[in-house]
Amino acid sequence: MGKVTGFMEIDRQVAKYQPASDRIRHFREFTIPMSDAEVTKQAARCMDCGIPYCHGPTGCPVHNQIPDWNDLVYNNKWEEAIRNLHSTNNFPEFTGRVCPAPCEEACTLNLEDAPVAIKTVEQAIADKAYELGFIAPQPATIHTGKRVAIIGSGPAGLAAAQQLGRAGHEVHVYERESKPGGLLRYGIPDFKMEKNFIDRRVEQIKGEGVTFHCGVNIGVDLPMEKLLAEHDAVIYCGGSETPRPAGIPGVDLHGVYDAMPYLVQQNRRVGRENIDSVGWPSEPILAGAKHVVVVGGGDTASDCVGTAFRQGAVKVTQLDIRPMPPEKEDKLAVWPFWATKMRTSSSQAEGAIREFQVATLEFVGDEDGQLTGVRCCQVDERRKPIAGTEFIIKADLAFIAIGFSGPSKDSVLKDLGDKLQLNVDRRGSTNVVANERDYKTSVDKLWAAGDVRRGQSLVVWAIREGRQVARAVDEALMGASVLPN
Repeated sequence: MGKVTGFMEIDRQVAKYQPASDRIRHFREFTIPMSDAEVTKQAARCMDCGIPYCHGPTGCPVHNQIPDWNDLVYNNKWEEAIRNLHSTNNFPEFTGRVCPAPCEEACTLNLEDAPVAIKTVEQAIADKAYELGFIAPQPATIHTGKRVAIIGSGPAGLAAAQQLGRAGHEVHVYERESKPGGLLRYGIPDFKMEKNFIDRRVEQIKGEGVTFHCGVNIGVDLPMEKLLAEHDAVIYCGGSETPRPAGIPGVDLHGVYDAMPYLVQQNRRVGRENIDSVGWPSEPILAGAKHVVVVGGGDTASDCVGTAFRQGAVKVTQLDIRPMPPEKEDKLAVWPFWATKMRTSSSQAEGAIREFQVATLEFVGDEDGQLTGVRCCQVDERRKPIAGTEFIIKADLAFIAIGFSGPSKDSVLKDLGDKLQLNVDRRGSTNVVANERDYKTSVDKLWAAGDVRRGQSLVVWAIREGRQVARAVDEALMGASVLPN
């Protein structure tokens, strides 16, 4: 423990943002990094608790050893800090930017609403490690002769690839899109995480012997049977990308879209790629000079809000069927778990109008089939419409962001369903059935991990599953494994 009285002497500080009026003019990251001295002071606030919930099951899915690397940062041991952080998390620069930080919710100091700035310190460690040249390829010294294929290069696929490459296996990653990264690259806007961070990790993984095959849609361009026949193991990390059906009348009107095509398209523009993509609409979706309505209250909805503002939307309204949460949670009732309380994202703070406890009844259009408004009403605590509360919000563009029901059904799942007996969860989703012990599916030589298995979740959960499935595969191929569990 670096400074015994640090939590009493030092106030919580986190990285600040550029003013909203400035940051909505570009798609770059807008966080203003803290100095090393400021980061060190924040690390000094860690109490080194007897039972540190921050890295237990309630706080961090990958079990980051947070008190340890806080102490190392406080003592200016950056190389040891990144080594410790990498022992549990392959990509701290990703999670340090986009994770909602359940670790901070679980921090003991959160009982006083002043948790350690864990997420800020984590990002600082990763960025400092790159700056000082501490992050380089770690190729295996012994090769096993085993071939492993990984379908999908999102956070789960990348984590599995890196772990298995370092274990000495010949790893091939197959990605449908033109560049690796999956949701990290095409779903998360650049203003939350710029894509050069993905590029440099991919270069590191390539330096560790992993081969990437982009523009290959498994199940369409390359049959699953062939992939399984040519590899000793195949890991399916395709993600969850099928939008949850909204069931709202008027969803076919021009101007109504699911959220992900909109985000993917803009990410392609920023990355100077063609907006045409497998499985996504090719017509330009732009919010400039338009009234925009976003249906949904989660992270994806918030990303649509921020993207619309940067494209020049006149007005953005976000509809959430849930009641407005309390400003402050009952600590003794919920700590150290994630609390339901009023949270305002950076995108929402840029000027969004938020409507709570409101149901979307219908998308309204003109005689030419163009969206003109969204008909809504207030709902009670059971989400039932309240009579006499209907109203219409003017809308030229509407995005549905209410979650995802499972992986794409058009490629891998279809190919496996036609030829092999892959078990999927049919209770409202098509998630691939595999347990959290060995991640094995019902198909021989096929494993599954990440959102394709557990459903829509956080990047940090995908990294955890990628690491764990890598160990499971290594153990199955070699009889034992030295990879972390």
